[in-house]
Amino acid sequence: MFEFLNIPFDYAFGPLLALPTIWAVIILSILISLITTLIYKWTTNQQLMKDLKDEIKRLQSEAKTLKDQPQKAMEVQKQAMETNMKYMSHSMRPTIITFIPIILIFGWMTANFAYEQIMPEQEFSISIAFQDGIKGNITIQTPKEISLTGEMSREITNGESIFTMKGTAGKHKIKFLTNGQEYLKEALITNEQKYTEPITTVNDKIIKTITTSNKEKIVLNLFGWKLGWLGTYILTSIISSIALRKWMKIY
Repeated sequence: MFEFLNIPFDYAFGPLLALPTIWAVIILSILISLITTLIYKWTTNQQLMKDLKDEIKRLQSEAKTLKDQPQKAMEVQKQAMETNMKYMSHSMRPTIITFIPIILIFGWMTANFAYEQIMPEQEFSISIAFQDGIKGNITIQTPKEISLTGEMSREITNGESIFTMKGTAGKHKIKFLTNGQEYLKEALITNEQKYTEPITTVNDKIIKTITTSNKEKIVLNLFGWKLGWLGTYILTSIISSIALRKWMKIY
């Protein structure tokens, strides 16, 4: 989906793929935080946002002093909630503006940072998960650039069959034949930080999924706390957004 966007995104962000993944994710996170922060600043009335925020703080402080007067405290809390709703409604416009572009960028990042690539002559596997009750054999047909490390035909056992192989660099189409049906799975072998989506969902009457064995990429190992690209992005984004808002005095 949205594969047509790979060309502009590869052109804009492709150079980052030459960097270690952690730096590529951090740079993109800071860049996106900067852009969204500037859009927020330009599309909101900052004086109004400051006044609303100050009003919310004042009402919250006032409510704390009225613990012995629950009726008045509830009235003040109601005013605080109404003021907070006004603040949130004014914040929605920049969120709407940035939502779709960020989702598209996330799609590009998922396609480039989530898994390890399959290297030339590196052994990898493709597993086929079958629907319940499916029996028989499955046969694999590979292009000449791919060499199997086992038999071409395997019996379906416990609802699964696994083939192991290795090959030269390139994008290869691998064919599977079972129960009178034919299925294709694309495998990308490359030295670059690229891969095809490891999991192909079929979900017909015979096969559930066809999956290549790309390992999930650990981007950040923080005192034994291992994060993928999304966790690293979120952590960096929170820190950079707080710092940018404070530096630009944005409310």
